[in-house]
Amino acid sequence: MSDLRTDRTRSDAYWRANLRIIYICLAIWALVSFGFGILFRPLLSGIPVGGTDLGFWFAQQGSILVFIALIAWYAITMNRLDREHGVEE
Repeated sequence: MSDLRTDRTRSDAYWRANLRIIYICLAIWALVSFGFGILFRPLLSGIPVGGTDLGFWFAQQGSILVFIALIAWYAITMNRLDREHGVEE
């Protein structure tokens, strides 16, 4: 019975850490795509980047690049978390 509780505790810790990573990714993604591309665009319009303003750049290219970086960070972080909790493939 104690092994079952120990396994359950480890599983719960793993999923709490996993959800924390997902929430961080979602918050960054929302800030960059919705925040910088739409909400804060007027504030970023005075900053030139590549012939356009920073708000437009985030809406068109920056959010995609940040999304790709988030995917890479998530994969690296999850691999490390899997090793820490002994559930790697």
